[in-house]
Amino acid sequence: MKVLCGIGGSDDSLRALERTVDRAAVADDELTVAVVENPNADADVDEVTKRAEEAIAEAGIDAEVRRVEGDPGSRLVDIAEREGFDEIVLGGGRTSPMGKITIGPIAEFVLLNSMTSVTLVR
Repeated sequence: MKVLCGIGGSDDSLRALERTVDRAAVADDELTVAVVENPNADADVDEVTKRAEEAIAEAGIDAEVRRVEGDPGSRLVDIAEREGFDEIVLGGGRTSPMGKITIGPIAEFVLLNSMTSVTLVR
């Protein structure tokens, strides 16, 4: 399966990275990690890129890490559709004190606009 994992430095996105890399190692997925700018994240793009490269090296898989500029949600949707990805994996979804799931603006945009299957990792 051809998988695009979008990460921006939030804890949720780094958890999605770990799960996606682990799955790619077992399922032999063709993985591309797209590092996007997330103004709500503590980590900057350089830190996130390094973390992705380390996770891939540690898993012993061959995967591409690329920086993606521009609006994160629309760029992820565009890349997935233009390059024929089977799935987009994103971190997102917190449970509110009332028990409802809330998602960030990037994940929301991708979920609402992508024709490609989307998996949210919580």
